[in-house]
Amino acid sequence: MFSSNNTVLTQRTLSVLRIVSAFLLLQHGTSKLFGFPHVAYFDNLQVFSLIGLAGILEVVGGTLLLVGLFIRPAAFVLSGLLACAYFIGHASKGFFLFPTLNQGESAVLFCFIFLFLAAAGAGPWSLDAARSRGKA
Repeated sequence: MFSSNNTVLTQRTLSVLRIVSAFLLLQHGTSKLFGFPHVAYFDNLQVFSLIGLAGILEVVGGTLLLVGLFIRPAAFVLSGLLACAYFIGHASKGFFLFPTLNQGESAVLFCFIFLFLAAAGAGPWSLDAARSRGKA
C-alpha cells in the first residue's frame, strides 16, 4: 500500500537533501572567495592557498549539486574535500574521533552526505534527471 508512495517520497526527499546541503556548502565557498556571508577568518584569503582551493571546489561543486548536474562525480570529489578538511583542519585540534571537540561536525556530516549522494544520485528534481528523461 505504501511502497509506491514511499518510493516517490524517498526520491523527492533525496532531491531536498541534495539542494539544502549544496546551498549550505555554497555559503562556505562564497564566504571564502567573495566575502559573503562575511567570516572574519577568511579576510585577506589567498585564492591560491589550500583554503582558497577549497573555496573554489565548494563554489563550483556546490553549484553543480544545487542544480543537480554531474552529481555523482561532483559529490564524490566534494566528499573527499570534506574528508581532507576534517583531517587537515579539525582533527589536529582535538581527539579525531570526537568531532564535537574540534569543531569538525559539519565537515564530517557533509563528507558522508556527499558520499551518499555520490552513490544514490541526484533525485528527480535535477538536471541529471531531466537529461535522462530527454534520452528516453
